[in-house]
Amino acid sequence: MADNSSIAIFVILSVCFALVLIMKKDTLAPGFKRGLAIMAVVMVSFSFFLILYSLFTMGQ
Repeated sequence: MADNSSIAIFVILSVCFALVLIMKKDTLAPGFKRGLAIMAVVMVSFSFFLILYSLFTMGQ
């Protein structure tokens, strides 16, 4: 992971996506809401993994 700016952008976007889903949960259709929620969980989990990976490889 040489480009930390792309990791930072992905982390910010995935957290913002999850926050928008939380704030607008009443206006989304139930079937559509479930798919978006699963995608948000996957993106936030992958963001957490990228943060940990970049912290472990920081000194190299």
